[in-house]
Amino acid sequence: MNASELILNDDGSIYHLGIRTEHCAPFILTVGDPERVPTVSQFFDYIEFRHQKREICIHTGKLGNQSVSVISTGMGTDNIDIILNEIDALFSFDINTGKPLHTHNPLTFIRLGTSGAIQADIGLDSLVVAEGAIGFDNLMHYYDPKMSDHPLAEALHLHMGNPKKINHPYYALGDEGLFATCIDLGMQPGVTATNAGFYAPQGRHLRTQKVVDYDNHHLSQFEYNNSVITNLDMETAGIYGLSRVLGHKAISISAILANRINGTFSENPDKAVHDMIAVVTSSIKEGKL
Repeated sequence: MNASELILNDDGSIYHLGIRTEHCAPFILTVGDPERVPTVSQFFDYIEFRHQKREICIHTGKLGNQSVSVISTGMGTDNIDIILNEIDALFSFDINTGKPLHTHNPLTFIRLGTSGAIQADIGLDSLVVAEGAIGFDNLMHYYDPKMSDHPLAEALHLHMGNPKKINHPYYALGDEGLFATCIDLGMQPGVTATNAGFYAPQGRHLRTQKVVDYDNHHLSQFEYNNSVITNLDMETAGIYGLSRVLGHKAISISAILANRINGTFSENPDKAVHDMIAVVTSSIKEGKL
């Protein structure tokens, strides 16, 4: 592998993350905010490793018998592209020689995020687990263009009636086993739509004018095989798409802090996030996830 492709720092760590293979567990929790990393790792039995570079913070430790890392990705699928590819490289190459390993090492990614619902009946502070994710960004068009050919993506494209200048949506599934476990834990099933931004791409206009023909009410009315779009975020489709391409398992869990249809926001968002983390970390410790 050329040095311009698999880029390492002087200490042998991978370029953006600044860590080596021994610093990261193959079971990874992702959060957007670096300040949320210690909020998660406080549930660990103990922490073996801490590191931060730019907005990327990682803590690695133990939950029961499970080695776990929690890492911040920042916001957006552009950051997901960096994080997932570099973590994958740590487990797919001999970093010292740049040569591929002989065996594939499947990883597990669990996103612990926050989100806004676009269905009126989804309650604030509830947990939604995404069976699949729709990407309105363009990340997976560079990796697997066939994801935009999925029947759900095609049906949504027709439903939206967007001009050609707007990206064709793509669709990627989460891991079926992790999804089933989350449903058993009482989470609400959903389909997450991942957007390239927080404001206009998610239908928010403070001082700007709407230039697309659809809005969140229009998206909420879309249905495919009895599935509806439940919530909006900025990362899930990238995590699901790259995990599928790279051969890893991924699931995305969202604490619903806003209901965009009802125009409401959680009265205690920190508690909602804390409760989500508690449910997931205890389930990992008990061997359920």
